[in-house]
Amino acid sequence: MAGNSANSARVNGDAPGAQAYFARLAKLIPDLPYAEIDAIAAVILQAFAEDRTVFVFGNGGSAASASHAMVDLNKGTIAPGPMRRMKVMALTDNVPLLTAWANDSSYEQVFSEQLKNFVGKGDVAIAISTSGNSPNVLLALKTARACGAIPVGLAGYEGGKMKQLCDLCAVVPCNQVQMIEDMHHAILHSIFTMVRERLHPSQPWALTTAAGRLQK
Repeated sequence: MAGNSANSARVNGDAPGAQAYFARLAKLIPDLPYAEIDAIAAVILQAFAEDRTVFVFGNGGSAASASHAMVDLNKGTIAPGPMRRMKVMALTDNVPLLTAWANDSSYEQVFSEQLKNFVGKGDVAIAISTSGNSPNVLLALKTARACGAIPVGLAGYEGGKMKQLCDLCAVVPCNQVQMIEDMHHAILHSIFTMVRERLHPSQPWALTTAAGRLQK
């Protein structure tokens, strides 16, 4: 068995090992946009207080993050007993509708056209994009604003074009896609945790996963 060096862990010749990857990832944590992250959680809580809907969307790995965030916010914020529940929709999950819009109109419209069916004033549209430049994400943000919704986002690099289209945009200061996605997922978990604990401050929550069983 190979030794675990504090300086480097190598596999397949000169390829860096897991330790090097996580060391780079850890360096991003102090520079995350914490004020924007907290503000996004506050916007979601305000939407809940006003019985609004939160819409989440993105492409590729960001689509998976959008779906996971939807599960966390819908299911993970429920406490025992009667209560009003959050209303969160992931625009990534209706594959027949996505392909219908992509095939009959354009892929650029797959999120914006869904929003037109449901979005209303005071709702929240959360865009997730590592580059911040995905055309369908940008169009959806424009549609959300035109309908009176609050556009917010998670991006990487320097925020791309979506930064100017969002009221709030949490930009991970990195140009490596996988690390941006890692941080987006962590940011979404932090937002979920803030929302859940604000809604149920006296609940003795245990750490759970989106698909996991609630344990107390």
